[in-house]
Amino acid sequence: MYVSSRHDEAVYKVAPNGTMSSYAQGMGVATGIAFDQEENLYVGDRSGTIFKIARDRQIFVFATLEPSVSAYHLAFGPDGNMFVSGPSTSSFDNIYRVDPHGSVSVFYRGLGRPQGLALDVDGNVYVAASLAGRRGIVKITPEGKANLEVSGQGLVGLAFAPGKSAILATTSAVYRISWDIQGRALLPE
Repeated sequence: MYVSSRHDEAVYKVAPNGTMSSYAQGMGVATGIAFDQEENLYVGDRSGTIFKIARDRQIFVFATLEPSVSAYHLAFGPDGNMFVSGPSTSSFDNIYRVDPHGSVSVFYRGLGRPQGLALDVDGNVYVAASLAGRRGIVKITPEGKANLEVSGQGLVGLAFAPGKSAILATTSAVYRISWDIQGRALLPE
């Protein structure tokens, strides 16, 4: 498991036995992390920088977005595009799409405080956010159509789990729910 630390600008690798070692350092306020299909690690920084850490641990600036007041959350789609949420104080925030070359575009506009995100095998983006004043998990299709899939105050994160289930995080708890959605694998199988 890999864990980012906002406090010491680092990403740590945690072994199955629980021992922790430093994987990479010097990435500002390190927040969201995601791996691409080639197992390069990407780290979002509050300043708007997305760093790419190659398998040999060389660190590059991959893309730059506007600064976020909270964090950046990252996930890859089946086509190799990265999707990024960055909550601000606006109630009309974006989900960005970053192509494999680092070019940034707006994928969807109009969410309140979009945070954790994940994709399913069909390329739908799921994000913990507010849509039209209602908080929960929002589904955004590849065509850019959005609707609230799960309602819930305080939801800030999600991840798909094996067996058509999901892990949902609030500001104070973590829940596992059954959900008839096949999540996208985080790394090649």
